[in-house]
Amino acid sequence: MNEQVVGIAASSGIAIAKAFRLEHPELTVEKTMITNPEHEVARFEQALERSKVELEGIKEYARKELGEDKAEIFAAHLLVLSDPELLNPIRDAIKNEQVNAEFALNEVATMFGNMFAAMDNEYMKERAADIRDVTKRVLSHLLGVMITNPGMIAEEVIIIAEDLTPSDTAQLNRKYVKGFATDIGGRTSHSAIMARSMEIPAVVGTKTVTAEIENGALVIVDGLDGMVIVNPTPDVVQAYQEKQAAYQAKKAEWAKLVNEHTVSRDGYHVELAANIGTPDDVNGVLANGGEGVGLYRTEFLYMGRDQLPTEAEQFEAYKTVLERMEGKPVVVRTLDIGGDKELPYLDLPKEMNPFLGYRAIRLCLTSQDMFRTQLRALLRASIYGNLKIMFPMIATVDEFRQAKAILMEEKEKLQSEGIVVAEDIEVGMMVEIPASAVMADVFAKEVDFFSIGTNDLIQYTLAADRMNERVSYLYQPYNPAILRLVKMVIDAAHKEGKWAGMCGEMAGDEIAIPILLGLGLDEFSMSATSILSARNQILNLSKEEVAQAIEQIINMETAEEVERFVKETLLNSPISAS
Repeated sequence: MNEQVVGIAASSGIAIAKAFRLEHPELTVEKTMITNPEHEVARFEQALERSKVELEGIKEYARKELGEDKAEIFAAHLLVLSDPELLNPIRDAIKNEQVNAEFALNEVATMFGNMFAAMDNEYMKERAADIRDVTKRVLSHLLGVMITNPGMIAEEVIIIAEDLTPSDTAQLNRKYVKGFATDIGGRTSHSAIMARSMEIPAVVGTKTVTAEIENGALVIVDGLDGMVIVNPTPDVVQAYQEKQAAYQAKKAEWAKLVNEHTVSRDGYHVELAANIGTPDDVNGVLANGGEGVGLYRTEFLYMGRDQLPTEAEQFEAYKTVLERMEGKPVVVRTLDIGGDKELPYLDLPKEMNPFLGYRAIRLCLTSQDMFRTQLRALLRASIYGNLKIMFPMIATVDEFRQAKAILMEEKEKLQSEGIVVAEDIEVGMMVEIPASAVMADVFAKEVDFFSIGTNDLIQYTLAADRMNERVSYLYQPYNPAILRLVKMVIDAAHKEGKWAGMCGEMAGDEIAIPILLGLGLDEFSMSATSILSARNQILNLSKEEVAQAIEQIINMETAEEVERFVKETLLNSPISAS
């Protein structure tokens, strides 16, 4: 009784329900020699089409329930099912080797999956997972085996699984699925991000949850503290029901803050903004009292399609967001493709380490037609709201100067064409490369603002891939090295009379918020669902009191020491709101 499994708190909340083990059936494939290859290819094409129809349905469901950016995951899956590099070898194997479609599909998909999984970058590893997810669907149709559909669950449960594929997570019915726990995954995995969007409590990366929990067992998922309790005693259930009620009461109190400004106990104002991927995401920003958009990830406009978006398409998207935010600041990041985000139609060269390669501003400065189209669309939309433009992955002052010069050229061209452009557009940069943080005093003379992208800054500073579970212990937002870099950036901005924001996961982290407030961060940009809890936290903090502890914090030796200090001396809420 009361067995505990420790994992990563991926989505806040408490869930208590019976375990539902989500196990997909074994798809056993046997090799059979055939005499009618045309018939076998036709079987394969039929299974392919049925899979596409299913994925289109899942994509549409995800779009309605979770937003456009989550639906793009399935647009990528549909692209896999149209990829001739994958499909033609399967057709060729059926015809040339005279083997059954199941065997040909399994052999080719396994080969590609293993090849991508062995590569040393996260985009390729995710592509391997996509291939497995998609080809398993096609294989199930060929074998006549039904894949478990989590959307069919009709009683209150907690999902227990080795992992949840994007297809699984998108089909979860929030009415019945009260939470989930998985063996693998991290806070930035697809399933974790979706869980936060759906506000379903989740604990991931437990390593052993499937081995320790039987179907139907009573389970508690504590998404606040990263714990799963198996077969709890009545006393423990009651304690967690009280914790759940307290958390719900807290959320109800936070909801009253939706129209409030974010001001610390001693009168220091900061801006709480949201990260978005599509115009539809503005709904969440407004519903949660966002004071602006601190990061508009424009790459979602480019993904899930077979050609670049036109200037007109981009203009409409930017205009929509600016108008709906009604004068509140909107920071738009220019195209950040590469690393873990790829556009098949650009046919970019394969790289050994794309995270350190030809991506983001590096790509835009050499593919200027694409870049200029985006800048023209942004400039044309600028008169409809409070636009700020931000360049990603800036490593040198020359890169920033080049990017800004191209922006100014396009502005002059538009004005010469008689097109009205806002005069007061602030132009800033992401600080996500350690070199940029170290040189922040130089950059601060050139930019109008900084936005610190901690997701990449942390992995680059500690040389640890944030998606690699073997080195996940090095993804340390509270590491004193990270805090020192953040301090350098904020201090450099303020010295030149500029503002500094943060748009990485760290900006909405309960432990980090007091530190960032004490450091003088001006804008915190986070998932929309984190805004109200962050506002509540800041309202109860004294900026000056926290600032007095900053010198002590940045001179600590370990992330653990920082976390312990913050919990013991700076947090004023008994309930974690991470």
